[in-house]
Amino acid sequence: MIDSIDKHILQLLQQDATLVVQEIADRVNLTVSPCWRRIQNLETKGYIEKRVALLNRQQLELGIDVFVFIKTNEHNDDWLETFYQALQVLPEVVEAYRMSGDVDYLLRVVVKDIEAYDRFYKRLVGRVRLSDVSSSFAMERIKHTTALPLG
Repeated sequence: MIDSIDKHILQLLQQDATLVVQEIADRVNLTVSPCWRRIQNLETKGYIEKRVALLNRQQLELGIDVFVFIKTNEHNDDWLETFYQALQVLPEVVEAYRMSGDVDYLLRVVVKDIEAYDRFYKRLVGRVRLSDVSSSFAMERIKHTTALPLG
């Protein structure tokens, strides 16, 4: 179980993983050594999975989010393995969820433009048998964060 200081440390790291331990310690009112131990403990216990750099999508010309709704008539282990493996080799898929309700899977795909999405779509349906695929293009990104709500 983590306490309020650990949560504060996690919030700080979610905002900027490049903060040095001294800066984190100052912000949570600890000295460096106990703060460092807490961070190490949070990593060891799996609260911190990894530290990454968030890239500028516009600079990389990857400004389009496509939400792909997938239905399948196949729900067996072989199909699932094929589908999961296909997602691993399609880097445009940045998120994938198995859903309840009318849609079996929801993908978030990031691409440069419609033509790039069309190429992605052809590669996807070439790898996996799907009964229905529909796509919605996001017109505007209103809120996006990688930070989890810690309370």
